[in-house]
Amino acid sequence: MKISYRKAQEEDISDIYSFIIELARYERLEHEVVASEESLKETLFGEHPYAEVVLAEADGKGAGFVLFFHNYSTFLAKPGIYIEDLYVRPEFRGKGLGKGLLSYIASIALERKCGRVEWWVLNWNPARRFYESIGARAMNEWVVYRLTGDHLVNLGSEN
Repeated sequence: MKISYRKAQEEDISDIYSFIIELARYERLEHEVVASEESLKETLFGEHPYAEVVLAEADGKGAGFVLFFHNYSTFLAKPGIYIEDLYVRPEFRGKGLGKGLLSYIASIALERKCGRVEWWVLNWNPARRFYESIGARAMNEWVVYRLTGDHLVNLGSEN
């Protein structure tokens, strides 16, 4: 099997959207997806791109993707990369594509002089063992907070 990785282009929007829907099904969160091909096109390839995507292909077929963006560490005084989503289609799992996608992101991080790469993983996801095998460690002492919907609007309206 010939595996390749490449940065996504605007013409890949349909494939990116398909990966997002498949990932949402896998994570049992499909009901939370409000993204559309149009909104992805605007936010990934519009005037102000907010994230980047790398695609994995196996024998020319779409096999996986990773969507990431930059964050910043005040302690390191360096940018970082935050992986929002990483997904490999079931038929391609166990063939090194996940590690290949992470390696590709790590090379981008090094090229851009980033201090770290971070991502969240659902606690039931069996990929956690894989992530630990490559040296990633769980940040169990941190609790994630999220502000969305009406609460976000209400707080933002106070300013």
